[in-house]
Amino acid sequence: MSFDTRLVNGVGVLASVVETGNFVRAAEALGLTQPAVSRAIARLETRLGVRLLDRTTRSVSLTDEGRQFYERVMPLLADMEEAASLVAGASHAVRGRLRVNIDPYFSRLLLAQHYHAFLGTYPEMELDVVTRGQADDLVADGIDVAVRFGELSVSSVVARKLLETRIVTVASPAYLAKAGRPKHPRETEEHECILYRDPVTGRPFEWEFHRGKEVLPVNAKGRLLLSDAGTLLTACVSGAGIAQILGLGTQSFIDDGRLVDLFPDWPDEVYPLYALYPSRHHPPAKVRAFLDFVLAALGHGPA
Repeated sequence: MSFDTRLVNGVGVLASVVETGNFVRAAEALGLTQPAVSRAIARLETRLGVRLLDRTTRSVSLTDEGRQFYERVMPLLADMEEAASLVAGASHAVRGRLRVNIDPYFSRLLLAQHYHAFLGTYPEMELDVVTRGQADDLVADGIDVAVRFGELSVSSVVARKLLETRIVTVASPAYLAKAGRPKHPRETEEHECILYRDPVTGRPFEWEFHRGKEVLPVNAKGRLLLSDAGTLLTACVSGAGIAQILGLGTQSFIDDGRLVDLFPDWPDEVYPLYALYPSRHHPPAKVRAFLDFVLAALGHGPA
């Protein structure tokens, strides 16, 4: 099969349909009519000899063959787009619509107040932020990049570790005044602990304390089990019990006295923050710009 401009144009239309989620929004993004988008997809499917998309009245999704084609061809298309951006000039490289999946706690507590600055820096950018508990199928969801905490459970994405944050064990002064302060990690077993649900297993995270090579597991018990880190933080500040939570976003609560770091001498348990790409070895300029923004917002400087 020869390479021609119609094939490239069809791939561009397919990418827009996947990224926007339907033919109408793809047509708006491309400046085409909906029938023109439909015809471009039909020509591409005829050219390849396979059906690329499953269409219903409410949604559009990739077929298995479509997913394989999309994952193979998108890195090439991304390289072409980046080359065009470089030729057009660095000032115009970061532009277009960027759809990101961000951990809800991370977005609300650490990034939300900075989104306007990112858009101010890149006036040709549109930012679509999705906050869900997990990053599922990035391609099917039209996600350009996801930023998630925790070790990875999927292998079909390209992952880059951005940083590691300490796990801190904290309680409010009100709770400690009522229940007493544990002097050793094992004493948390005698306290009311706020438990956090692992989104992968559905079970509460097991508590551990790390100091150098020493790892101390404890049997944390509690009547409150939560699946949202923001709710966990608020419940802990209000005096519901002892919690283990990410140090990232919590330090200000410790600094102003709303929370007490119970075991600063057990500082070595950490949790990673990853950027995930949908099978692209060379993320486009707009993705790199967003990740630089994330790291700058955290005080870690550009990637």
